[in-house]
Amino acid sequence: MKELRIRVLAGVFVVAGILSWAGARLWNSVGTLPSVPLAAPIVLALIAVVLLATALSLRARLKAQRDRVPGAKGVDPLMAARAVVFGQASALVAALVAGMYGGTGVFLLEQLDIPARRDQAVYAGFAVLAAIGVIAAALFLERVCKLPEDEDDDHPGAASAA
Repeated sequence: MKELRIRVLAGVFVVAGILSWAGARLWNSVGTLPSVPLAAPIVLALIAVVLLATALSLRARLKAQRDRVPGAKGVDPLMAARAVVFGQASALVAALVAGMYGGTGVFLLEQLDIPARRDQAVYAGFAVLAAIGVIAAALFLERVCKLPEDEDDDHPGAASAA
């Protein structure tokens, strides 16, 4: 499984932000801008909490397994792989959503004198922060589930897995 790259997440964020900003400008010139739901930052924060709880649980179980604690419950490799895939998918979607709400929020910064637009900008800002939390939790989960490097790979005569 490939490791999640920060550059990919940043690229998704920037492209989605630019498209969202342009779309918000276009939509506003035609009619009314769609609202940023209050539930957006709440749902993203809940996803971040689930990812963080999963990472902390797996980390504790892996540590107990490494330390050979009697009665320690092991970690099923397939379950760990599924958790990592869930984290990676969540991080990609969070980068997209953060870009979308970030672009809309930047557009709304021009209209902070209107109370409804100011509220929407605040919701968009909280959604971006919550999405960053999802990304951070997903990267932490990926790091927790990463296998230790094979010690034989450091030797010059070792066969490389390509």
